[in-house]
Amino acid sequence: MKVSDQIRLHLEEAISKGDLLPGDAIDESALSERFGVSKTPIREALIKLQAQGWVSNSPRGGSTVTKMNLQQLLSLWELLAELEAVAVRLACERMTEEDRQRLFSLHEESRAVAAAEDMQGWQTLNLQFHELIYQGSRNPFLRQEVLRMRFRTGVYRRHAFGALGRLQTSFDQHDLIVQAIKVRDADVAVLSMRDHMRPGRDAKTLNDFILNLPTDLLAPQ
Repeated sequence: MKVSDQIRLHLEEAISKGDLLPGDAIDESALSERFGVSKTPIREALIKLQAQGWVSNSPRGGSTVTKMNLQQLLSLWELLAELEAVAVRLACERMTEEDRQRLFSLHEESRAVAAAEDMQGWQTLNLQFHELIYQGSRNPFLRQEVLRMRFRTGVYRRHAFGALGRLQTSFDQHDLIVQAIKVRDADVAVLSMRDHMRPGRDAKTLNDFILNLPTDLLAPQ
């Protein structure tokens, strides 16, 4: 793998984990020292990230992590929900019995985590839950696009999670998806996944979500 690609993947991971937040500057000198390279492969990586919308040029020079405005965020989240729905439809139709049992076991494991309101534990198991669905869809290109959008919206979703309900609510939504997959009812699985992925199920929860977003992470409209 080219050094520029290693740097790009490193930055994508830092952004998706929230180690670099929207608006943060990219420290090219620190990257140069970390990877033992000149600025050339770093700038190659930044050009690719700019093309993908991960970073933007700063008016003061250099690059910063891209901020989204509220309209962009909600539009991207809307598309993410649709792609997640496609993934669960395909998974419902294509998962092997072994795939299904892994999903069911993971879901049961997450029951106690949700009841304990263990946020860190839930985030880990939630990612694994969705990853099993992506793998079950047997479509690597779909998985790649879904993960890209999850990474782009991840920091916003984590900050707003408190407005979207308790962990038990998310577990109950997962349960509806699991029950649909058990009987291979793709239509119900799709509807349940859309409901699960929407930032708000009604006007009040959407408003709570918007109010809970840190304004310093958002670009002006």
